[in-house]
Amino acid sequence: KVQALSDAIWNRDDIDLDHQYQVHVGIAHTRWATHGAPSDLNSHPQRSDEQNEFVVVHNGILTNYKDIKKFLEKKNYTFESETDTEVIVKLLKHLHETYPKMKFRELVEQVSQQLEGAFAIVLKSKHFPGECVATRRGSPLLVGIKTKTNLLSNHIPIIYSNKDSHRSNLMKTNSFSKLERSNSTTEFVPSDEAKVVEYLFASDASAIIEHTNRVIFLEDDDVASIKDGGLTIHRIKRNLDGGDSLTREIMTLKMEIQQIMKGNYSSFMQKEIFEQPESVINTMRGRINFENETIVLGGIKEFIPEIKRCRRLLLIGCGTSYHSII
Repeated sequence: KVQALSDAIWNRDDIDLDHQYQVHVGIAHTRWATHGAPSDLNSHPQRSDEQNEFVVVHNGILTNYKDIKKFLEKKNYTFESETDTEVIVKLLKHLHETYPKMKFRELVEQVSQQLEGAFAIVLKSKHFPGECVATRRGSPLLVGIKTKTNLLSNHIPIIYSNKDSHRSNLMKTNSFSKLERSNSTTEFVPSDEAKVVEYLFASDASAIIEHTNRVIFLEDDDVASIKDGGLTIHRIKRNLDGGDSLTREIMTLKMEIQQIMKGNYSSFMQKEIFEQPESVINTMRGRINFENETIVLGGIKEFIPEIKRCRRLLLIGCGTSYHSII
């Protein structure tokens, strides 16, 4: 239980819970044990090594983690957990040792291109103190912004790479393509009156609504980087038709904490029934581009050319998934 974990932390003697930090990055995650038994070793954050050079929390399931794990084991990396998540930070460590001058955000961009499946990840590193990087594909992720004053802008420009990039064949070539970056320094930085700013990453608004109602919904392959109090959002440009948005909107959530719970409904079942329209919209968020009437299939869109060459498609589902595919 989460309460048991909270009690264990409060009872530790080596943590000063009253100390206030000028700059602090903390990550945590409660996750169902999809790989391996529920245990301390399989819990999050997962670490790259005993020195905690890189740590990550991950929501989702990686479908190619066994391939990455085999690649890393050949490089003499050892694994201490049974999770699919551990390969992310091990791969980050390997890349950092190969290209020590790469920025934290660039490391995450390159590693994310090797991952298949659904994921929302938040990472920190002792090599990049005070920084935090997050990205997603096929799994929801939002950024909450908490300041004491009003924000100066409701949009954050996206920084694209100067030229297109495709998934590098890391496991075959043992090389990483270095991306040319734009020189733009566009970022969200709080005004002088609001230098104290908090950023909160979460997979669902219910986790942060009690702290702030100003949020940015990240889209597939967005990379959010927090450094020196500023927030930047980056993308590896792939869309050649110019349909990608140039900004991400800072939205104001009109919901209260009691709305997230049962609210005025007699039961959670009744609540779920009447909230179906909103649930459908949230499900489609980031998956449908209403401006150009296209569907975004995170995780498989780069394989569509191969799929189109197939003579037969097998769609397998159970329960609601079955109804979705038919």
